[in-house]
Amino acid sequence: MQARAPLLSLIVPVYRVAPYLPRLFESLATLPEASTEILLVDDGGTDECPGLLTAFAAGHSHVRVIRRDNGGLSAARNSGLDQASGRYLVFADADDWFDPGYYERLLDLSARHNLDMAVGNATYHFEGRKPDYPIFTDQIPGGVMRGVELLRARLRSRNFLHMVWMHVYRRDLIESRGLRFMPGRIHEDVPWTTRMLLWSERLMYDPTPGYHYRQRIKRADPLRSDERLLAVIDSSIENARDLETLAAGVDGDPELRHLLRWQLVDGGLSILHKLPKLASKAARRDCLRNLRRQGVFALLWRNAVELRQKRRIARGYLKSLAAF
Repeated sequence: MQARAPLLSLIVPVYRVAPYLPRLFESLATLPEASTEILLVDDGGTDECPGLLTAFAAGHSHVRVIRRDNGGLSAARNSGLDQASGRYLVFADADDWFDPGYYERLLDLSARHNLDMAVGNATYHFEGRKPDYPIFTDQIPGGVMRGVELLRARLRSRNFLHMVWMHVYRRDLIESRGLRFMPGRIHEDVPWTTRMLLWSERLMYDPTPGYHYRQRIKRADPLRSDERLLAVIDSSIENARDLETLAAGVDGDPELRHLLRWQLVDGGLSILHKLPKLASKAARRDCLRNLRRQGVFALLWRNAVELRQKRRIARGYLKSLAAF
């Protein structure tokens, strides 16, 4: 019988990824049943996913399916968080998979060293289009450190990726802060991971890749593509505002505040790369206008820490004037 309070809760949001679930299930089946609960969140699936989840859960007493109306990745993760009971938390994406022992290795570090957060590594998987390769190749000192030191090292190297599935979290730290993902936001990992690193007093990094991040070819008609791009742009703006608040709250560490502001502007400037990808000329014009009206250029300008960043902001601002 499964322990009443498992050591690990693993949360997997699932929506329209039926072809990838068998590989995920193989990974989930390697986790120790006695100390693990697996929460599969059916985010209003309309394909074969609901049936596949039911069948998998029927054969595993430590697996539970949570049904909800479609609300997106953040809302699905929150549904899992609300029902998790493990001492530690892990998030995985339903179209990815992980090697046997990957999370157990991070969990062992967490338990032995009383960590707030254990950080792992992963590989990009290109489905045979080109060779896979590790996400992180940097040299981070071993041993227990504060989360801000890993954050500082990654921002210094300009190599900070936020994806939550590389991490094991101490659940009571998340609950004590009332942290949840922002529903409807894309790239919601950015403020989440930044906050968790700022809050973690004890952290360790294991550089051995063991999670496989699938890089799917995504095809969409121009209208759906524009809708997605506009949602990404809106989310990038909100993430930039969140990071400004986080940077302002850093006391006594001017370098870290400087690095967070660089991160804010670097992410915000990605908006200008996405604008030309909008198929609709009217959508590009309206988006530029809205960036100016919403004070996005002012937000980026007051946080810019490099001349190169200011030049790019200025060019975008001039284009926004021309759009009126």
